[in-house]
Amino acid sequence: MGAVACLAAGGMVVRLAAAFTLAWTHSVQKSEWQEDWRATPSGLVLEEVRVQGSGAGMEPPEGAVLRNGFYVARPALPPQTEVLLRRSGATADWRICMDGTCREMGTLLPPEADPVRLTLCE
Repeated sequence: MGAVACLAAGGMVVRLAAAFTLAWTHSVQKSEWQEDWRATPSGLVLEEVRVQGSGAGMEPPEGAVLRNGFYVARPALPPQTEVLLRRSGATADWRICMDGTCREMGTLLPPEADPVRLTLCE
């Protein structure tokens, strides 16, 4: 069986897929940010980033190309052992997209669970 990602918070662990998208909307700019991740034996690999517009801390990554209204880039980031996701409650929740379906993180973990750790499943 291949590597799979997990979300963990408040004593709960939720298994994701090997490939998934993290998405959120900037609270001020209202721009969409999407990241495609893949779980590998080496860690979590950020494969592609898509940013809708720029400004207020939402600048597209270096080398990004505008495609279908999004700046698209393939960041040179080494595999990550953990990604920490914070939830303030003052903004819309993270969205997790797998197999063409997106869900708010609050449907997977309690809405007040913060921080949330994204890791490889054990």
